Amino acid sequence: MIKKISLIIMAVFYLVSGINHFLLPQNYYPLIPPYLPFHEFINMASGTGEIFFGSLLLFPFTRKAGAYGIIALLILFIPAHIYMIQKGGCMSIQLCVPAWVAWVRLFPLQFILIAWARWYGK
Repeated sequence: MIKKISLIIMAVFYLVSGINHFLLPQNYYPLIPPYLPFHEFINMASGTGEIFFGSLLLFPFTRKAGAYGIIALLILFIPAHIYMIQKGGCMSIQLCVPAWVAWVRLFPLQFILIAWARWYGK
């Protein structure tokens, strides 16, 4: 029962996060490191990926692919977390967190999220 509830929470989390990439793109642009080109494309691609892979989690026959897709996205997001650490947690006036929060987003949170997705990829 816990695994099923956890799965629904995970799927909703990625679906809502992905939709937010389109509704509030200005919240995501500051997270994209400046050395990466095409910020608008990166934002739309990551939002699309979160929606797509989050949706795949909902069906038993596509769950494993969804879980591994989410793991791939989480790995691709690591440069954004490193960039946030480099900026001391302040990405913009609207997005400024203590430096320790930026660290926690990468260590351990990112790896906990990867392990959580892996739980459904088995």
